[in-house]
Amino acid sequence: MNAPQHRDIRLPRLDRSIGAILVDAGRLSAEDAERVLKLQREREMRFGDAALSLGLVSQADIDFALARQFEYPYLVRGESPVDEELVAAYTPFSRVVERLRHTRSQLMLRWFGADTEQKTLAVVSPESGDGRSWLAANLAVVFSQLGERTLLIDADLRKPRQHTLFGIDNKQGLSAVLSGRGGPDAIKRISSLLDLSVLPSGALPPNPQELLARPIFSRLLAECASAFDVVLIDTPAAGEYADAHTISVRASGALLLAQRNRSRASKLRSVSEELMQAGATIVGAVLNER
Repeated sequence: MNAPQHRDIRLPRLDRSIGAILVDAGRLSAEDAERVLKLQREREMRFGDAALSLGLVSQADIDFALARQFEYPYLVRGESPVDEELVAAYTPFSRVVERLRHTRSQLMLRWFGADTEQKTLAVVSPESGDGRSWLAANLAVVFSQLGERTLLIDADLRKPRQHTLFGIDNKQGLSAVLSGRGGPDAIKRISSLLDLSVLPSGALPPNPQELLARPIFSRLLAECASAFDVVLIDTPAAGEYADAHTISVRASGALLLAQRNRSRASKLRSVSEELMQAGATIVGAVLNER
């Protein structure tokens, strides 16, 4: 019997004080930090509460500092090439991100945590504009924030968006790997977000469905599943192209997405039936209310 594998436990860096983080980030001057420390000692308050009572920082500043202290990936607008559509990276305390975390929890309980073979999940919807890329990207962020080694694959070889959302180069990507012209270096590590990597689409090929149907795609997913805890796959519109069916069958499962006040029940039913007939496992459905 093989010995159980243990993952390293990442403890928060509580040795860095809230005040030091705020000063280093330029959100609080050294002089004002002294004022806060004085009030903190006099009234036996926490540093953040003292700073807030003096009106020197905002609650957003305190949230920012706590995120840094607990090594919780959190981006600041204007300081990263990552697009602001990735709300999970920029506003992790918002209501919309809380709903994303709820979806993450359900997937961890019902899918990713259930079996070691269940590592790859395709995000599927009937039409363009349903929000597949947005959902796949933001789910990838919240999974990485949980400490899960997360890979996002842009398998939309028709209208790819992940390289734009994450501000990364798209010269080499999935299409090159599937055609035998690329290797593991096509996967881009997102340095500003711990535990997150992206495999962009690469150059748009003339034969996307044929590329995705090649055995190398299944082998790639198996290799990625052994190297990452969670592998999310962005797909083209299932009602417009057969690519999504091919991807979903090769992935462990598929997450069906519907757009509120836009997606038609008949289309969703049709896509769901086609996926199941093709042999794909539908893990669940998500309603995009954006």
